[in-house]
Formats: sequence, structure tokens, C-alpha cells
Amino acid sequence: MDWRHMPSLTALRAFAVFAREGSMTRAGAVLNVSHAAVSQQIRGLEEHLGLTLLDRRSRVPVPTPEGTRLARALEQGFSHIIQTVEELTGADEDRPLQISTTPGFASSWLMPRLPEFRQSHPEVSLVIDPTPELRQIEPGGVDLAIRYGSGTWPGLRSELLIETPIAIVAAPSLVGEGRFSSPAELTGHHWLQELGTNESTEYLKRHGAAVDRSRGIVSLPGTLMIDAARDGQGIAVIARNFVEADIVAGRLRLLFEDNRKKGYFVVSRPDGMRPAARALRTWLLSHRQGSEGAATG
Repeated sequence: MDWRHMPSLTALRAFAVFAREGSMTRAGAVLNVSHAAVSQQIRGLEEHLGLTLLDRRSRVPVPTPEGTRLARALEQGFSHIIQTVEELTGADEDRPLQISTTPGFASSWLMPRLPEFRQSHPEVSLVIDPTPELRQIEPGGVDLAIRYGSGTWPGLRSELLIETPIAIVAAPSLVGEGRFSSPAELTGHHWLQELGTNESTEYLKRHGAAVDRSRGIVSLPGTLMIDAARDGQGIAVIARNFVEADIVAGRLRLLFEDNRKKGYFVVSRPDGMRPAARALRTWLLSHRQGSEGAATG
């Protein structure tokens, strides 16, 4: 390895943080320097490499193809360094295991089963972040995420946990017992969706319809959305797995469902994992439901 041609590690770090944060200001806040200092470091890196790493034609600079390639390499390299340092120093041993998932999944699936994991691993401290936002999975931060989708998140490892379609459900007291031939027939009703998503709007758009804005949409955490749907307060868009018992019992009617191959995936970094994270991942996948399979982003 020829260290003489290696760019400044400070400049490489500045570019890596900018690429992740997408903003000079946010990168400066992370590094505890001014946004001008971050910009200066990146320009110096470009001069050293003889490459344009950022396309500055728009108001917010974005990485060029060369910049994107370098950012990916830096993310992997710095992540591995951080992880190794934590393992060597024992800095990560006492850090709680951080899990990111949606409020609906946390309350409807994870929490009822979590005592089983706690009984097997009482020494593991957990931080569960119930949010619809896609949290960054990185050393020192979120260890594992449980995400809904098709299983493709670039740069991350994903393994199918539950395969479940999106269901359109409502209380019989709201929609009656008649049949509906198209989702467009439901647009005059109030709609419910999980906080932080646009599932109602997106579902209707795929079927050539739109929510009647005069009726409005309520966004709220998953369990509250199910309660509101049972009470006849609106039509809910939710993973069918979480309302199957309500459908069978007649508390909710299944009106339509999106049968595209989607589900909840256990998502992690493709490189090393802490022992506690590996234990949780193994436990989660022991409860795998639906089609077996895995996908790697």
C-alpha cells in the first residue's frame, strides 16, 4: 500500500459524512465544524484526486457517479474501522441493542413475542425505536431494522420475516355488506393510514383513483389505526397479517388487497454484527412466516 498518495483522512471523513447526510450544514454539525470547513475539505479532496466528486449545478450539491462510488467505499471502510475499534476496546459491550421498526409492527408483532427473547437473553438491553422513518443502520447506532417492502435496500442485507399483502379494510358499520368492484367506489369515505406513510394515497393512485380531500385522511400509529377502523372511523390501509383475526371475527371487512410480493424484512449491514444483534436476528428469523427467502440489497 502506497501511503504517499493517500488523501487526507480528514477530507475523506468530511466527504463520507456529507454523502450520508446530504447537506454541508448537517455534515458540519456531525463533525462539529462549520459547513464552510466541510466544503473546503471536499474541494481539497477533489483537487488531490483530480476528480469532480460533487455536482454543484443545483442548489444542493449531489455526488457525481465517481463521488457515489467513493462514498460507498468510505462508508464500508469507516464502518469496519469503527466496529473493530469498538470490539477491541469493548466500547460496544454495554451499549443497548437498537432496533428500528414501524409502530404497527412493534405493537402488533414484536412486543407480544419479545418476552421470549428476553427470557433467553436477559443480559441484552434493548432500545426499540418505533418510527416509520428509515433510520440509518450503522456502527454505534441502529443495529437492526424491520422494514416493510420488497426486500431491496441498496448496501444492506435483508431477510424475509413475514410475507403479507397490504389490505384495505373497514368496519361493516361503515361500508355495509355490499360488494365493491373498484377502490374508486370507496373514495368518498374517510381514510386511515399509518403515521409517516402515504399508503392510502399511493394505493388509490395505483388504481386510478384519489382520496376525496374534503373527507380528509388521518395518520396515526398502527394500533390506534386498527382501533379507529374497528370503530368505523374510516377505511384503513394496513398489512393483512395484523388484522387477520379481525377479518375472521367479522370486526373488519377485507375490501381489497395488494397481492404484490411484499412483507416485513429483517435488515442489517452486510458486514459484521455484534453478538447481541446476531442473537436477535436468529431469534427473529426463527419466527419466519410465509414464503422462505432472503434478499440482499
